Amino acid sequence: MGDCQSLGDCDDDRIARIYEYLDGALSKADLTDIKAHLDGCTDCAHEYDLECVIRSVVKRSCKEAAPETLKAAILARLHEARPAGV
Repeated sequence: MGDCQSLGDCDDDRIARIYEYLDGALSKADLTDIKAHLDGCTDCAHEYDLECVIRSVVKRSCKEAAPETLKAAILARLHEARPAGV
């Protein structure tokens, strides 16, 4: 495995392609190209792994519901902050 940053192969466009790869927005040929690049580039593989973790945490947190007590407290504060007559 090599560090392609030192070879000049990695840039913002390459990183953007990794995000497209994760989103499933690439053609089959591009998928093969990015997969091969990730297999040989530790920097980009690290970026890919980090993005996978971030996406997993965001996905998981979007499924969690706020406790009812928190919802009630927020609504109460909003009602308190509302100007009279509105």
